[in-house]
Amino acid sequence: QVQLVESGGGLVQAGGSLRLSCAASGRIRSINAMGWYRQAPGKQRELVAAILSGGRTNYADSVKGRFTVSRDNAKNTVYLQMNSLKPEDSAVYYCNSRVVTYIIEHEYWGQGTQVTVSS
Repeated sequence: QVQLVESGGGLVQAGGSLRLSCAASGRIRSINAMGWYRQAPGKQRELVAAILSGGRTNYADSVKGRFTVSRDNAKNTVYLQMNSLKPEDSAVYYCNSRVVTYIIEHEYWGQGTQVTVSS
């Protein structure tokens, strides 16, 4: 089994910054991708940013130029640096990871961390 533990959410004023972290632990052979999704009240969960094992990144259009996803492979940890935050960025942010435990890839989710941006 694999656990994802998130940290770093909170309340910030518009224009401010936050940094989210997510550490994976457990029976990990390799991690193919790590990333962040978010879900605001009444809306579907959406991809925010992801980073593959080779370092390629993918961002939602709404966060390009403001958010940066990075990864520490030695620590099995993914980070999301969020700058120039806007009220519409308020949501529960979920860490996501595609982990190979033995020979099969599984998808895991963190418990979610609340990000609230006040105007």
